[in-house]
Amino acid sequence: MKESDGKIKADREAIRRAVQDLKGTHPTEVLAWGVKRFGSRKIALACSFGAEDVALVDMLQRVDPEVDVFYLDTDLHFQETYETRDRLAQRYGKRFIRVSPEWTLEKQAEVWGERLWERDPNLCCRLRKVEPLKKVLAGYHAWITGIRREQSPTRAHAEVVEWDESFGLVKLNPLAHWTHDQVWSYIRERKVPYNPLHDRQYPSIGCQPCTKPVKPGQDFRAGRWSGFDKTECGLHPNRKGDPE
Repeated sequence: MKESDGKIKADREAIRRAVQDLKGTHPTEVLAWGVKRFGSRKIALACSFGAEDVALVDMLQRVDPEVDVFYLDTDLHFQETYETRDRLAQRYGKRFIRVSPEWTLEKQAEVWGERLWERDPNLCCRLRKVEPLKKVLAGYHAWITGIRREQSPTRAHAEVVEWDESFGLVKLNPLAHWTHDQVWSYIRERKVPYNPLHDRQYPSIGCQPCTKPVKPGQDFRAGRWSGFDKTECGLHPNRKGDPE
């Protein structure tokens, strides 16, 4: 057995135990488990500066402020998203690691045509999000996300700790079992800076050209890629059931 195979097997065993041990615990306990197992330099939070992620930024400052927080800068974010980043950086004295695509928007347009997101959003997401994420995750043993089961049917089976088949490492979803109201209660109680677009009917915020406000009663992610049969950018592929 190769050393990497042994590590993967050990991680999978740890995941099975963690899912049971962390059941019903506060998200900070999930974060503490991850930091203890992998060390603060080998685990990182992928931050989109949405409500779930800003709550996790605050929680991480309480658990271990040395853990890296990175964001995928597609060059297409809302100005409010960048401003939220800056407010969080000032509040916590934290440097957020910018991860950029290999392709500039100009080069992408030369190769695939202008406004690729309007014709092939899957390809655009792969170039500007999935490939950069794959590169940055190569330096870590685990990553943290703001996924919640309540967000969409494609996330309904998420666990607080999983094995990420797509990227080959452990994935922590500390808020998996939290509700929308729990997230916002935490944000308000802790006075965490958040994206003001949330106050304008944007429950899920991605790139500006592909994100619209949603109507009352709609799915949390109904405003993403409107007009396409697409609800995920490829960072969190559809999954069912518990971790293997």
